[in-house]
Amino acid sequence: MSEEYSANFITVTDEDGNEFELEHLDTIEWNGQTYLAFFPAVQEGEDAPDEEELGLVILKAIQENGEEILSTLDSDEEIDAVYNEFMKELFAEEEEE
Repeated sequence: MSEEYSANFITVTDEDGNEFELEHLDTIEWNGQTYLAFFPAVQEGEDAPDEEELGLVILKAIQENGEEILSTLDSDEEIDAVYNEFMKELFAEEEEE
């Protein structure tokens, strides 16, 4: 998976060569790993997707051949645990405001 960084948006290319843009929301360190949360970006001129289609996308930063890349998570257990950590962070920030 490759990515291009700019501001809060990245363009990700999946294993099938499809490109899509994601908006970066937050980054956390958990269990010695860096995880990034994204929402799919709405392209200019496109209709905003239904709420049900706006799923949180969580990727992890890994080192491959000396380069940092983004990768999908390895298991449902890892997805659930990291999702819960992001939610804890989100609600902690809301409580501080």
